[in-house]
Amino acid sequence: MEYRGYKLDAFQAESIQALAEGRSVLVSAPTGTGKTLIADFVVENALKKGRSVIYTAPVKALSNQKYRDWCRLHGEQNVGLLTGDLVIRRDAPCRVMTTEILRNMLLTGDELPDLEAVIIDEIHFLDDPERGTVWEEVLIYLPQRVQILGLSATLDNLEEFRDWLSFVRESEVALVRATHRTVPLSWHVFGEREGLQSPKEFHKVWTQKGGMPKPEREEERGRDGRGGRDGGRDGRGGRDGGRDRRHRKPAGPVTSHVSLISKLGDDFLLPCLYFAFSRKNTERYARELGRAQDASFLNGHEIRQSSKILDAFAKEDTGKVLDPDLRDLYLTGIAFHHAGLHVQLKALVEDLYEQRLLKVLYCTSTFALGINMPARTVVFDALAKFDGIRTRPLRNREFQQKAGRAGRRGMDTEGHVVIRADAAQWPELREMMEVYQKGAPEPVHSSFSLSFHSIVNLLERYSYDKIRTLVDRSFLSWTRARRASDMEERALEQQQSAEKGAQKLAHKELAKAIGMRAKSWEEFEARVGFLQKFGYLAEDRSFNAGATALKYIQIEDIFVTELFLGGHLDDLSPEILFGVCCALNRDFPRDVYIRYKMRGPEAAIASVATRIRISPIVREAEAITKQEVTWCPEMIPFGRMWAEGKPFAELMTFIEASTDLTGDLITAFRRAKDLISQLRDIWRGDKERGDALTALMQKVSRDEVMVVD
Repeated sequence: MEYRGYKLDAFQAESIQALAEGRSVLVSAPTGTGKTLIADFVVENALKKGRSVIYTAPVKALSNQKYRDWCRLHGEQNVGLLTGDLVIRRDAPCRVMTTEILRNMLLTGDELPDLEAVIIDEIHFLDDPERGTVWEEVLIYLPQRVQILGLSATLDNLEEFRDWLSFVRESEVALVRATHRTVPLSWHVFGEREGLQSPKEFHKVWTQKGGMPKPEREEERGRDGRGGRDGGRDGRGGRDGGRDRRHRKPAGPVTSHVSLISKLGDDFLLPCLYFAFSRKNTERYARELGRAQDASFLNGHEIRQSSKILDAFAKEDTGKVLDPDLRDLYLTGIAFHHAGLHVQLKALVEDLYEQRLLKVLYCTSTFALGINMPARTVVFDALAKFDGIRTRPLRNREFQQKAGRAGRRGMDTEGHVVIRADAAQWPELREMMEVYQKGAPEPVHSSFSLSFHSIVNLLERYSYDKIRTLVDRSFLSWTRARRASDMEERALEQQQSAEKGAQKLAHKELAKAIGMRAKSWEEFEARVGFLQKFGYLAEDRSFNAGATALKYIQIEDIFVTELFLGGHLDDLSPEILFGVCCALNRDFPRDVYIRYKMRGPEAAIASVATRIRISPIVREAEAITKQEVTWCPEMIPFGRMWAEGKPFAELMTFIEASTDLTGDLITAFRRAKDLISQLRDIWRGDKERGDALTALMQKVSRDEVMVVD
């Protein structure tokens, strides 16, 4: 079977056949095997029928890539982009959007009569503790007539997940699983003294060269008891679980990333993606490699091609983000990529990489999710990452997604996965690699936890009985019900026993099963009780002012609603209000120094909001949802200056940081614009205020904020 000139693999053909028959399909296949082609079929099929299709993904880079791809394939007039902060052709038949926007459309009653299908990329993101609930809500609220294509490279409990999808969709969902990679992976380890070896050969050489350093006393080991590196926001051991570096004896040479890349170049194993797990290291490593290079990784033709792209970029580079050092770095075939990178540079780097004009790209984890940018080699600087709280080993799923980028279909006979290893790290790395090589990702579990915004919208739209039906359709409720059924079966068997002890245990088991079935609904009612306790809802669940406002607020819903109800936003200028909205959605990294002291109205609202941030209602909302509120008052002046029309370069003069933070600021501005839109909906009866906020949204939608990165 062929599609668009490609001879389809068996799993692609099976998926497309099921979709052509009108069935919903769940596809699990390794990264880089061609799942995107199945999504292309869904889009083309819907457009041929004159109907619409929606694509959702968890990361903006993936959404933006699909938007660009489908604009090229189907024409810009047929493709739209809705990410909250960017809206391009809202009514196009093919729309790329965040999962949150689709959820909101469904929650507020948008019927979507011509919607043929929804593609949910990285569907395993359903278990994300912060955003996973939205994925479940989409699957629950979508009309049954809408076809669903769910894509994932890393689902373990596939049958269970498919069974739940079939239950929710009220029809059998086809399950298509592929385990074979078209381009097989070859594993290597690189050490400064051991060189580049297979794991087995590396262990042999490592042993011959001295093996494991002298063991430390137990009291000198880290808190995790492993004695290995246990920390480091820089991804390579900046913190180490309570151990004091001053008392650590040297344990062999530290392996240089420059030596590793040099070896890959010698062995013709470039281009490579180098996962460094921290913004600081991606930038530092790239510049270190650039200084170490005597010649470019690019050939003459590639240098000329890259120069043309960079010259064209420079003509449009009003913010002067491409400085001479970066230009030289890119012409050497080296770059870095992370979430904080300036959006224009991010788009430039991705363009250069897609055109094979970068041979070494240092990147963070965001580059692993779904983006169709493979390499011959993937390098891991470490097998642990700092997750905002602690340094932990990469989950199998995270490792497989990154490793799966190795090997370019149609170009490479095999992909190469390389682990950078210091001598002291090897015993621990060896154990972890054995787990990863087995290849079994963790099962997907539900993180279902409705926001207060979702709850009031459900209460407004549905009867209480209907809401219970929807809650009971969640993956969480469904898995709890299945466990309850298993417990009931065991209890019935025990009841039939002649032993009194067994019968007593059976009664306890039955009580647990009954409680488990009702648990999700009890959690919903606890949230309703919270809203009643603080006066958002009346005792009969009718709406007071709080619930009415909460219908529109999706970002930090309770915190923002409290600011609104207290009148603290009423007298702010539009510019300072925009600054407050920035502070409500984005934090500066901890090592950033801000050279700006707030005064006057800025300082006053910062003080008031900080007091509300620690008020009982906001604290209790955090405890219920298990989500920490975002409040970074230092963001206020930056949002205010942007709203006043100040250029980006001027804003950056007030910041000292070790890495590029422009991407963070631009994201803050974009999300603040989205929050301004939500506040405008609350103030919809006040024409003067509404007009002022509309003008504000137009004013902040300029330059970097409007780049599709």
